Amino acid sequence: MKHSAIKAAKSIWNSFPLIIGTVLLVSLFSTIIPKNFILLVFKNNFILDPLIGGFFGSVFAGNPLVSYIFAGELLKQGISLIAITAFIVSWVTVGIIQIPAEAAILGKKFTLMRNITAFVFAIIVATITILILNII
Repeated sequence: MKHSAIKAAKSIWNSFPLIIGTVLLVSLFSTIIPKNFILLVFKNNFILDPLIGGFFGSVFAGNPLVSYIFAGELLKQGISLIAITAFIVSWVTVGIIQIPAEAAILGKKFTLMRNITAFVFAIIVATITILILNII
């Protein structure tokens, strides 16, 4: 148990710079991009919002920890949950920025198919998640 506690503490300590950087980045993002612009992009449309959220998540790929912080800020800004869900799933699974490196290692066809499939499933997962939450 002591070993697990030490390992968890080290993991938190190693994540600390990432969390601080993310908080600073979100603050910068909130300052530079006005709330009106964000609300213009997302129209609370059940069809378009997940596509837009999925697109932005695909372009700004990153790790899950950072996506939750961004998602919380977007939720505070009034963005729909379906858009945020699509954003988080595509943020983690689709990587437009990493396509050249991935294609060099795994091949162009595989990379393209993986990214397209991940994007489509990000939209499907977001839609199903929101439909289930509305039932509960």
